Amino acid sequence: MKPLAAALAASLALAASGGAANAQISDDVVKIGVLTDMSSLYADATGKGSVAAVQMAVADYGGKVKGKPVEVVFADHQNKPDVGVAIARNWYDNEKVDAIFDVPTSSVALPISALTREKNKININSGGGTSDLTGVACSPNTVHWTYDTYALSNVAGKAMVKRGEDTWFFVTADYAFGMALERDAANVVKESGGKVLGEVRHPLNTSDFSSFLLQAQASKAKVVALANAGGDTTNALKQAAEFGLTQSGQKMIALLQEITDTHSLGIQATQGLIVTDAFYWDMNDETRAFSKRFNEKVGHMPTMIQAGLYSATMHYLKAIEAIGTDEAPKVMAQMRATPVNDFFAKNGKIRIDGRMVHDMYLFEVKKPSESKGEWDLYKLLATVPGDEAFRPLDKGGCPLVTH
Repeated sequence: MKPLAAALAASLALAASGGAANAQISDDVVKIGVLTDMSSLYADATGKGSVAAVQMAVADYGGKVKGKPVEVVFADHQNKPDVGVAIARNWYDNEKVDAIFDVPTSSVALPISALTREKNKININSGGGTSDLTGVACSPNTVHWTYDTYALSNVAGKAMVKRGEDTWFFVTADYAFGMALERDAANVVKESGGKVLGEVRHPLNTSDFSSFLLQAQASKAKVVALANAGGDTTNALKQAAEFGLTQSGQKMIALLQEITDTHSLGIQATQGLIVTDAFYWDMNDETRAFSKRFNEKVGHMPTMIQAGLYSATMHYLKAIEAIGTDEAPKVMAQMRATPVNDFFAKNGKIRIDGRMVHDMYLFEVKKPSESKGEWDLYKLLATVPGDEAFRPLDKGGCPLVTH
């Protein structure tokens, strides 16, 4: 019996190893976790719309990859790093999540990227802004998909200084994203021959901007730059209109202004505002087709973050399909090797530092007389090629970049 038992054991071991070789999709499911802001100042720009964008992409892909189901789970990180990390750790350790998407709020995005590297999973960030995600804090497991503080600053700063708007004052959100946005924009202004006359910091999610705006007004700077986002930007712009900042000749620039922010403030209050964006619904037939479907599902046109998430989800699933596994390093290598060509990006490419490089756009908010409908809000001032918009690969301090 002993030889028979040995032979049986050997054949079982062989079957098990063969099974492992074939079972390339871990746990027989590809599980995407959307970690976002469902309830606070970034909920319109991300939130339920981010979840919907990922779900739309999964449904459009057919709900399966390599014959295995694709599941989407989501959670609200409440803009708190400890909450976000606890959710992500549970997802990775207990819920079999393969990849975490979105993660607005840079102070949450940075530790999630670090945890993803530790767990050897995948993080595709669309909502977080800090350029440090592909700089000093870069990771082989993270892709920064949609925008960053460098590109926002670079596109807007150069264009404004070129137009003679060469003295700046910053009103900055006092956390990682705001600081990075101010830093990157101030560098661009100075490099372009402009001057920074001052800055003031405000708490995240504040309701009263009066003292900060009065300091901006007193500076006599030609440009008052808002280095904040979401509800902070809309509150600051509302109160700036009440104080008559623009009527007194100062230009307001929102370094991160989502289409949902412009829509909620109204074209009357935002006309003439300069906005940098990675996506606008009314660019061509492809963007219009996606945006119409999204609007029907969510109730507003997609922000760049939400459009970027659809694009990123498709790219991720295509990479798994192409190589037949959801193993993180192999999927990352395949995503980097494949250009991104869809309604969001043409000839987009993922660099070794994790930056997805694609065109960025400079818009001006239309006058009410120019707008032909509820969401007809922007006119295009400039298209900036990705290699000019985003930080050069060798300038970010990413340790993965070898010279």
